[in-house]
Amino acid sequence: MDLSAAENTRRNNALSDAWGGLAAMLVALPSAIAFGVAMYAPLGPAFAGAGALAGMLGTVALGLVAPALGGAPRLISAPCAPAAAVMAALCARLVTGGSTPGEAAASLLLVGVFSGVLQLVYGALGGGRLIKYIPYPVVTGYMSGVGMLIIIQQAGPFLGLSKETSAWAGLLAPAAWQWPAYTVALVTIAAALLAPRLTRRVPAAILGLGSGVAAHFLCGLARPELLAADGNPFIIGAMSASPAAIFGGLAHNFSWLRAVGAEDIWRLAGPALTLSVLLSIDTLKTCVVTDSVVKSRHDSNRELRGQGAANLASALLGGMPGAGTLGATMVSITSGGRTRLAGALEGAFALAAVLALGGAIGRIPVAALAGILTVVGARMIDRSSVRLALRSSTILDFAVILSVAGTALVSDLLNAAGVGIAFSILLFMREQLGTNVVRRKATGEEISSKQKRLPAEKAVLAERGKETLVVELQGSLFFGTTDQLFSEIEPDLKVCRRLILDMRRVTSVDFTAVHMLEQVAERLSEKGGALVFSHLPHSLPTGQDLLGYFKQLGLTRRGGGRVFDTLHDALEWTEDVTLDEAGVPRPDPGELLDLAQIDFLKGLDKHLLERMHLAFSERRVKAGAPVFLRKGGGHELFLIRRGRVRIVLPLKDTHRQHHLAVFGPGDFFGEVAFLVRTPRTADAIALVDTDLYCIGREAFDAVTKSDPAYGAAFYQRLANVEALRLRDTDRELRRLQDS
Repeated sequence: MDLSAAENTRRNNALSDAWGGLAAMLVALPSAIAFGVAMYAPLGPAFAGAGALAGMLGTVALGLVAPALGGAPRLISAPCAPAAAVMAALCARLVTGGSTPGEAAASLLLVGVFSGVLQLVYGALGGGRLIKYIPYPVVTGYMSGVGMLIIIQQAGPFLGLSKETSAWAGLLAPAAWQWPAYTVALVTIAAALLAPRLTRRVPAAILGLGSGVAAHFLCGLARPELLAADGNPFIIGAMSASPAAIFGGLAHNFSWLRAVGAEDIWRLAGPALTLSVLLSIDTLKTCVVTDSVVKSRHDSNRELRGQGAANLASALLGGMPGAGTLGATMVSITSGGRTRLAGALEGAFALAAVLALGGAIGRIPVAALAGILTVVGARMIDRSSVRLALRSSTILDFAVILSVAGTALVSDLLNAAGVGIAFSILLFMREQLGTNVVRRKATGEEISSKQKRLPAEKAVLAERGKETLVVELQGSLFFGTTDQLFSEIEPDLKVCRRLILDMRRVTSVDFTAVHMLEQVAERLSEKGGALVFSHLPHSLPTGQDLLGYFKQLGLTRRGGGRVFDTLHDALEWTEDVTLDEAGVPRPDPGELLDLAQIDFLKGLDKHLLERMHLAFSERRVKAGAPVFLRKGGGHELFLIRRGRVRIVLPLKDTHRQHHLAVFGPGDFFGEVAFLVRTPRTADAIALVDTDLYCIGREAFDAVTKSDPAYGAAFYQRLANVEALRLRDTDRELRRLQDS
């Protein structure tokens, strides 16, 4: 029964994937044909069929390879608009530079190969994460520029202009327009835009293309030459999609590669780099949108490797490059596509369509394809970005979009990529310079370690608190923020002798920042002080080993540069140094204190101390063992004769603990449960072998009944210390609230 149910589920999933793949193919293939024709358009009308075939072969190769190897199972990959724009611009430049059609076709093939290889490298090096950090204004400007380029490139077939007439000149010469062409294009655009309102069952690209073909045949009633199969500039033209024709064309392209030299390869490196980055961004952007729809998470690096392999296969097969496409992906998902099988079936259905309809595709009017690409290009232009120009806070973002899009329009996409990179750097610097790298500052008067100090020690630390400065840093410490940091701490360096830099929120550090810190360390060293680091990250987001970097540059070897794991450890060290410099006597770690040497009992009458000795018992706790545990029984008060005890609070549902305090010789703890007889609220753990005096509440009450003066003196001393502790706690809470 279970096996039958599982089999039915598999069949239903496979059927859903089949419908998803078929729907995706119906969306992707018409656009791919249009992209291929646009890519080869600079070679002339005779190459429209070769371009259409390249678009179809790209759909097949990308559809079959990318889903099998990629990291986004539901993604549909196919030739895309950015690839068409980059390749068409490169083709036009090659033709203008004197390349023959065969040489230009071979160069396009090489760019496709290089682009695929680069994407494989990006994926292998973990570039999937880095590409996503390209600023959105740069991506928007680039995509908008690509959209405008596509629209302009389609002016010729849209208006029926001759090959000799440039797009700009043709737009300004209405006499050169041919009514059958722009009629077909306008009908295609209207049908593609209205299709979603009429039906969701048939993809808009199919309805648009079908309407354009119908309009072309209607126009043929008035002008019969439009229906001719040979020598007709208004249609793609004769083409063959048979295996023999495909491999014959492929062999022809590879024959031209023998003439390609090192200079040609170097000339194609720029376009290949531009194309690989653009296709990677387009793919990962589609992956992010898909994740939000299906509540999944893609593997960006694996997806880049899959896309690289697919583009490499497409180029070697004679197809055009592509990427993960949002439209086809969404159609596949809404039609039932659930797994990689949907993407693979999209490629398989595309292959079947190519073999079955190859000859008929040659009858498609190029004006209809121009109409489809015009819609695609218009949708790539981010019209909402104009609103960024209306506010001073976003005017720079709008300037970035305008500059990148304008460069793509008046120059080329390679220069636009350079402008985009330059603006990415500027936007990063603006963001970093606009953020204060100093998160919080506090002196030793305002912040202390979790080591509980005796009253005499606290008095000295309060008096000399300004000699210690704690600075919590955040963000990137680089040449742009180094001066900001120095300006923040320079006034404090006049009185500060020990500077603690807490680095837990730092994301990067460059050589300029290290050089500045070396100067600070030298200034502190001249006064007998030190530069101290806490919470040095083991690995920054950039992969940088900060401690190793500091050691390599000598920062932690000269002029101070002490390193501690936590801020508590750093503060405890500075407090110990301050107390030693002030000559404050502190218990010897090896000395076993008597009751009279416990700080809050000093000065009591000898008779009272003798009575206390009778009530107190002695206990020894090994290092790492608990003195008591949270929610445990017992209401004892503990006085430390020798050793150290840490108070920790176990965090709920985790194995971690929150460090509350550390008590040393001469101090006491456990007073809350002792006074109010409630369960313990934290754990007390011996850090080293520790000797204690302890007294239970029952024993204490028995003594005070016979000698009330003993209880009064004890409570008075206890209350004085508790008042100081509460004041310190209140100060700490206020500091946290203000941070």
